[in-house]
Amino acid sequence: QVQLVESGGGLVQPGGSLRLSCAASGIILRSTVRGWYRQAPGKQRELVAAIGRNGITNYPDSVKGRFTISEDGAKNTMYLQMNSLKPEDTAIYFCNANWGDLDYWGQGTQVTVSS
Repeated sequence: QVQLVESGGGLVQPGGSLRLSCAASGIILRSTVRGWYRQAPGKQRELVAAIGRNGITNYPDSVKGRFTISEDGAKNTMYLQMNSLKPEDTAIYFCNANWGDLDYWGQGTQVTVSS
């Protein structure tokens, strides 16, 4: 059974930083296309960072230069380092692993950026 478990969300002031973690079991993350998405109230889920099977990372312009995706293969865990956070980054953040037709999601972790 595949499980993705996120942690590390919380409340942070604008300009602050958070690091999210996604621990995987039942699947080897590095064999998948993997990444982080977010969904704000009333908005569609959107990609914020991804790593392909070739190790190449991808970010949308809205987070480029502020967010960094990384991973620890030994721990089968990926991370999202978020710096210079803005109120518009407030959302539920989900990790995702895709392997062909199989798509796995974590339960999500809330990130709130507010003073």
